[in-house]
Amino acid sequence: MNEVDSGTKFRFQELDIWRRAVALGNELFDIAEDLETRKLYRFAEQLRAAGLSISNNIAEGSGSNSKEEFIQFLNIAKRSAFENANMILVFKTRGLISSDIARKVLCGLEEECKMITGFIRALK
Repeated sequence: MNEVDSGTKFRFQELDIWRRAVALGNELFDIAEDLETRKLYRFAEQLRAAGLSISNNIAEGSGSNSKEEFIQFLNIAKRSAFENANMILVFKTRGLISSDIARKVLCGLEEECKMITGFIRALK
């Protein structure tokens, strides 16, 4: 996993779920770049946006003033992971990505969802 270090420290940077979401986002960006080489720009754009949404919502939620609000953002992040899983499954069915890549990304997304769910439980 690539370390994201800007020299600053925000609360979310210490969260494993955020670091994992960034790594997953990078994998999804790689797939999006491949889709663009095949002129599938809309698919690439949507995959990038949904991939970035996971870490964005974790980061945004970490700035909340209440646990309840943070949990809302974590739930949105989890839904974004489901959105990405759906796209990966459709792309695999259409032959746009290999079964190996799909399996790797889907396993990562599933693990991220489990981690987010566990974190939500810990916050409650």
